[in-house]
Amino acid sequence: MRKIVQFNEATFENGVLNLHTEQTDLLRGIKPASQIIADSDRFAFVYLAENEEEYVYLYLEEGIWGELRKALEENAPVMVKSSEETVELDQFHDELNYLISNIEGNGNYGDEMVKKVESAFID
Repeated sequence: MRKIVQFNEATFENGVLNLHTEQTDLLRGIKPASQIIADSDRFAFVYLAENEEEYVYLYLEEGIWGELRKALEENAPVMVKSSEETVELDQFHDELNYLISNIEGNGNYGDEMVKKVESAFID
């Protein structure tokens, strides 16, 4: 069974984008896998992390895309945070920029996903 982390808030603090979650137990011991995939059904980007046993899916849903765009534009580090854990998402900018460029105009992701990504990230 895959583990899914969802974020309830995204805030900028001192030039860093912090993605906040209450799912501390799922962040414990994870390491960034430095890969982002798309979940077109949920209109989300999914940053892959892993613990000793399995992948942990960090869901970056449409509600925080404005903050993600700002982090890309400002080259701001992206951290996931809970009350007890903080993890920096390695290779975040390269991976997200690559995925956005791949989704642009690509109907394989579904017309609605393409439309939403282009509207949020491409001028």
